[in-house]
Parts: sequence; C-alpha cells; structure tokens
Amino acid sequence: MPLTLYNTLTRRKEPFAPIEPGKVRMYVCGITAYNYFHVGNARVFVIFDVVRRYLQWLGYEVRYVQNFTDIDDKILNRAVADGTTMQAIADRFIAAYFEDADRLNILRADAYPRATHTIDGIQRLIHELEQRQYAYAADGDVYYAVRQFPEYGKLSGRKLDEMQAGASGRVDVEEDADKKKDPADFALWKAAKPGEPSWESPWGNGRPGWHVECSAMVRDELGELIDIHAGGMDLTFPHHENEIAQSEAVTGKPLARYWLHNGFINMDGEKMSKSLGNFRLTRDLLAKYDPMAFRLFVLQAQYRKPIDFTSDALEAAENGWKTLKEALQFEMQFAALSGWSPVNATELSQKSVELDQEAVDRFNEAMDDDFNTPIALSVIFELAKTLTREGNQLVHQGKPDLPIAQLQRQWQTFISLLKVLGLDVQQPSRFVVRTGQPGLLEIFGDGGTFAVGLTDAEVDALVQQRQEARQAKNWAESDRIRNELQAQGVTLIDHKDGVTRWHRN
Repeated sequence: MPLTLYNTLTRRKEPFAPIEPGKVRMYVCGITAYNYFHVGNARVFVIFDVVRRYLQWLGYEVRYVQNFTDIDDKILNRAVADGTTMQAIADRFIAAYFEDADRLNILRADAYPRATHTIDGIQRLIHELEQRQYAYAADGDVYYAVRQFPEYGKLSGRKLDEMQAGASGRVDVEEDADKKKDPADFALWKAAKPGEPSWESPWGNGRPGWHVECSAMVRDELGELIDIHAGGMDLTFPHHENEIAQSEAVTGKPLARYWLHNGFINMDGEKMSKSLGNFRLTRDLLAKYDPMAFRLFVLQAQYRKPIDFTSDALEAAENGWKTLKEALQFEMQFAALSGWSPVNATELSQKSVELDQEAVDRFNEAMDDDFNTPIALSVIFELAKTLTREGNQLVHQGKPDLPIAQLQRQWQTFISLLKVLGLDVQQPSRFVVRTGQPGLLEIFGDGGTFAVGLTDAEVDALVQQRQEARQAKNWAESDRIRNELQAQGVTLIDHKDGVTRWHRN
C-alpha cells in the first residue's frame, strides 16, 4: 500500500502525495532556547527524525528545517536570573541542544533558522497582514484580528467563541487586554520594554510575537506551501492554529499539505508538566540510560499515542537494545568463519546490496501505515533473533544452519533497517577478515590493512598444548593457556566429545 499519514487538519489518514514529485519540504518546530530540552521535546525530535529517514529510505529528497526560538520571555527571564544577555542564554542552550540531539543520533537539519535572524521576514509578513486588514497596530504593539480569518480553529477544531482570551499562549492577558479589539486576538509585534532587546520597525522599537516567527521562517526557508509541518500535540493550539491564520491570510494558499503531531509523554501515568513537578530533562535521562535505549523506548509506541515514562519501561527498553546489540556482536564471527566480508552502515547507504525482500516488505508495510514503528521494530527483532541463533550455532558447532548467502542478506537487512529507525549500530570502523594466506587475519579500514594478533596456526598450536595439559591433569597450565588466549581475544569452548572449538571475540 502507499505511504499514508494521519493529517491533523483533516482528522483522517491520507495517501502521501508531495507537491513536487520525489521531493519533500518538511518543517519541525524546535526548542525555545532557555533550558536543556526535556523528554517531551526529545520524543518530537526522535519521531520526526525517523519520518525524515523513512522518506529518504523510500527515495525522496527531503529538505528538513527545524527552527530555534531565540527571543522570548522565558529566555529574557533566564538572562536576568543568570546576569547575562539573551543572546548568551540562547547560544548556550542551542549548543546544548546539538550535544544532546547528537547523542540521540538525530540527523542534523538542512537549516536551523533563528527568530532573531529572520526579523526582516517577520516584519514583511506583519506588514502584509496589516495591508490586508488582518492585523492592527495599538500603541507600539501589533495584533492579529482572528475574526477576520473565517477558518480560524480549523486545525484544532475549536470554536472561536469558546476560546479563552490570550490565544498567543505567551502573553500577560491583563497587560494587553485593553489594547485588543477581541480577547482572542494575539500579538504579532510587541513594543519594546526597558532593558529588553528590540529592533526598529514601522510600529516602533519592539520584538516579534512567538507565532509569527515560525510563519516567517517557514516562508523564508521552504516557500509558501510545504509538504509536512510537524511538532508535538501541544502545539496544535494555539501555535500551529495561529501559523495557519497568519500565513494563509497573506498567501491565499494552505500553509502545509499534512500536519503531523505526536502524542504526549506521561510521567508515571500523569501528563508531564512543570506545575506537577514531574518535568524531566533529556540530559539527566541520558546520564543514566543508553541514548539508543531511550530512542527504542520512544519507537515502541505509535507516535500519535501517549507514552508512559516509567523506570520499568526504560529498563525494558535497555534490555531490548541489549538484544539488538547481541545480534550485532556476531558480525566478526560471520566474517572470519565464512569468508564473507561484512558491509558497514556507511557502505550500505552508498551502494546497492542485496537485502531480505520479505523482511523489507513487512517493515515497509508497517511504516507506510502512518509510521507504525512498533510493528516495524518487530521485524527487526525477528532478524536479531535469527542472527543471534545462527551466530551461536557458528560459535558452538562450527557452522550455521542457514546458508551463508541468506545470512549475509539478513545481516545487511538488519543493519539497513536499524539505520532507517536511527538506532546507532555502533559498528567498528575496521573489520577482521580472513585473507588468502592460511592462518593470517588482517584488519582493513580507512587506515589501510595490517596483520593483527595470533594467527590461526598459532591459536591451534596453543589449543593443542592445552589439550595435552588437560590429558596430563595439569589444570594450572590448562588455565594459563586459556587465559592467555582470552587476553588475545580468543574464546575456547570445550565440548562433551572432547573437542575444543575456538572463536575470536
């Protein structure tokens, strides 16, 4: 079936059809840079990183833009509290964003526009809204007149007469209520206050409102109509609702074809919020758990569903990631004992390799159904189970049950699908393989090729010496040889029939 997405705007699943064949323009709302990002933000970034990766897996050329809000009351308050500037606070936490996002293996966006770098585009948009009578000035402020836009509320499903005052979400309602023509109107431009950063404008010195920043950044970076606009469910109203009102009033076009929103993270059954004191920063989480375990935790739930954050759930994700890593560890044995040269994740993305088509088809079927990552993960875990079983057979019996060509396809499929979900396979940059010379192992990689460790003949000789020591009941010598081989990266396995097999770690 074709890729289908749940569109918040239409409240149904729809086949994905980009504006321009083969290309996707995608915008994701990023952080307000006043603190380290929290685990709710992390879910947003992981989910839409996977959406991007899957679109690329399908062959689309994706231009992915994620903004930084670097002017906001929260940033200004943090700057005052820390005795520094707004820019210093924003720069600090933008740098921290990249540190934490990199640990979660989130691909870098194609562009990271900042609100303070988009002032000209913001002012142009406000001016156009004013000319079309969707905006009005009031004592240095400029407000959007929501009743001028008949479709206001179409994204969230809210009726204007039932909405609370202060739709901007980040203003003091009492402070500007007397300036508004309607309580639901929201600020596009705010008059400068003493000691705050400000910019010159036709309405006097001031700074932009929150919502107009994203409308301007989308327009500057991606154009007037984009394929996908995404973010957390909490942004549906008022932020994304207001973006639609601002952008569409000027362009006369839909802002985005598809609106995607992920569900909330609950903390032990309750919605995460500062007021409840259950707010968790991603940085604190990553100090305790493997970043890939957290990524796996996020992907084990369908992205639109709420997900319950508990220590038990994180521990289960840790165990799941260990299962996947266990399958990864057999790469060396498959390579050394079969004569097959493995393909690393980078090479998989650079050249065509043969994959297990049945597994790929099941993975794609799950992901095509509105990015159903739990089902997609089940395909990956099945591959991991097979690879682990065959790896154990190889180590203990000297050969796997499945043909080497089939194992190679499954290995390459396993690595490829992990990469689509952004689960860092942590492959070494060099691989140990057999060469044409009997008994000699070589390492090859970016640094060239060179001999390493004991040769097979030397290992066999030590194993024979140990066998002789065991027959003579010289257990101390037997243990010494075993320990020496272990130190050289060779593990011995004694079988009931008296045969000792070995493999390299």
